[in-house]
Amino acid sequence: MTEPILDVRNLRVRFRSAGPGRSPTAGTDAVKGISFQVRPGQTLGIVGESGSGKSVTSLAVMGLIPNPPGEVTEGEIWYRADAASAPIDLLAINPQDLQQLRGAQLAMIFQEPMSSLNPVYTIGFQLLEAIVQHQPLRPAAARRRAVELLQEVRVLPEDNVLQYQIEQENPPLPPAKLDREVNRRKLAMLDRYPHELSGGQLQRVMIAMAISCNPRLLVADEPTTALDVTVQAAIIDLLRELRDRRGMGIIFITHDLGLIAEIADEVAVMYRGEIVESGSLWQIFTNPQHPYTKGLLTCRPQPDLRLKVLPTVADFMAVTESVTGELLIESVGGDVQQVLKALPVLSPAEAQTRNTALQAQTPLLSVQNLSVAFPIKGGFGQKPRYTMAVDQVSFDLFPGETLGLVGESGCGKTTLSRTLLRLIRPTQGKALFDGKDIFRLSSGGLRNLRREIQIIFQNPFSSLDPRIPIGDAILEPLLIFGKGDGQSSRDRVAYLMERVGLNPEWTKRFPHEFSGGQRQRVCIARALALNPKFIICDESVSALDVSVQAQVLNLLKELQAEFDLTYIFISHDLSVVNFMSDRIMVMNQGRIEEIDTSERIYRQPQQPYTQKLIASIPLGKLDDIRDRQQSRGYSVI
Repeated sequence: MTEPILDVRNLRVRFRSAGPGRSPTAGTDAVKGISFQVRPGQTLGIVGESGSGKSVTSLAVMGLIPNPPGEVTEGEIWYRADAASAPIDLLAINPQDLQQLRGAQLAMIFQEPMSSLNPVYTIGFQLLEAIVQHQPLRPAAARRRAVELLQEVRVLPEDNVLQYQIEQENPPLPPAKLDREVNRRKLAMLDRYPHELSGGQLQRVMIAMAISCNPRLLVADEPTTALDVTVQAAIIDLLRELRDRRGMGIIFITHDLGLIAEIADEVAVMYRGEIVESGSLWQIFTNPQHPYTKGLLTCRPQPDLRLKVLPTVADFMAVTESVTGELLIESVGGDVQQVLKALPVLSPAEAQTRNTALQAQTPLLSVQNLSVAFPIKGGFGQKPRYTMAVDQVSFDLFPGETLGLVGESGCGKTTLSRTLLRLIRPTQGKALFDGKDIFRLSSGGLRNLRREIQIIFQNPFSSLDPRIPIGDAILEPLLIFGKGDGQSSRDRVAYLMERVGLNPEWTKRFPHEFSGGQRQRVCIARALALNPKFIICDESVSALDVSVQAQVLNLLKELQAEFDLTYIFISHDLSVVNFMSDRIMVMNQGRIEEIDTSERIYRQPQQPYTQKLIASIPLGKLDDIRDRQQSRGYSVI
């Protein structure tokens, strides 16, 4: 067996707590004595929820723990440059030597590319900076290397594809002129700024920077979070290809075991700073031992089983704390299959009966030939041009129904939802809500409409004012509409907090004192304050851990039954939409590709675009895992 590239032994990372009256040694152990190895050409998947210590582990490997307040208090991190070299303890070498290794032999892809790239510099400048930092190349050679990297990660097409594109746009060009045009287009990509690229392209640029110096070890920290499923699938394919071609070791960090199934060879499951289970991918998926692993495996909607309620981690384990502060984990509920069998299943016949009953009603919302166009800036004297963000969209939404709205970024999902809220002016069309045209309402009528229609945004932290306690944030809609005075309004806030699973005694706490899932619950409580009929959920669970996501999805279904709510549920994740929705509407480039029941869209998609979305969902099927692991020489017994 080959020697490991990376050998982490008993790693412990502590974040100290500063403040008056606190001991200098007081703090929290974010990583508690973990050990693992990574070998050449192997991918180690580290999986766990937010706060489990995944990212802190990766930062410790890269020597990027901020000190203060963080500090590696114990352990060793041994790195081996090649088979003939002696291993180096990355915690013991001086910062200058570590700086030389970082970027050249150890590279990292961060979770959010837009915050990792400087918006005032071109992508070419930032890519060249990474190249010349560790390679003695002249400027022209460095630019050629940058272009090669962009082609390798498929931000730029290959030369023959560029030549074909140019020949389609122009009359036949002489070979010399064609070559010059190809080079011009390649170099023009280097002059683009981060805001001019899509999320998938930015992530590919980050990968190009990370592999620019042929690293031996690549750390990918949630590299596909919030990307479309098709872009996510392309990034995973790209990382697999680069790993196999270059023989790199990869640490792939995520909270999604379905995604881990697509790329990992070995898996380490982290919970509250500890590795609670580790083993081969096949072992983890076929015979999980720890209740937390079982919970993570089943929290996502099941591809072949449409449940009425999603299982959560609480169905598999109970966590208590001893008098000494030690966590005590007790297994409950049995194995995965026992828990799944105990949950109610939505049969196709039940779903059909529900859809028939819903569509027998008068539509709550009827959208007719809705279009939204945005102007494109042109030169002086040119005729104005427009891009159609929403193009001739028509559909009906029935009381008590959940309509799933899916599609890739830029397809028009969010523009459509904000137009229905009168936050964007339509170019043409009608939207009848309770028989009244939303776009023709007076200011008074629009004010009344705001009571009936609410929205839950994707990012709960940016949706809440950090200076306002959450109790006041939930109360605010009642105050705006003159219903916020007296004990009844405070009782209403307490009831809503309790209903969404929050302690009513937390009303004076601020948003930063809550987890991401708890903040999203605050946003849901605020949306419910005025008893609306219709709520738009705009990517409201895409940034949440899979276990927290399951809790929020179950909550949304419970609230729909209790308050007779109607939802438009927007997401790029079709498995989540299938669980939530009665019908699904697929959008592409501003138009409706198809609209049908969830069962038919998910099982029998008619349009090639929908088929591509479905095929891109990481399902974690055992047959696929077996085939992939056997092809890589791993045992699946």
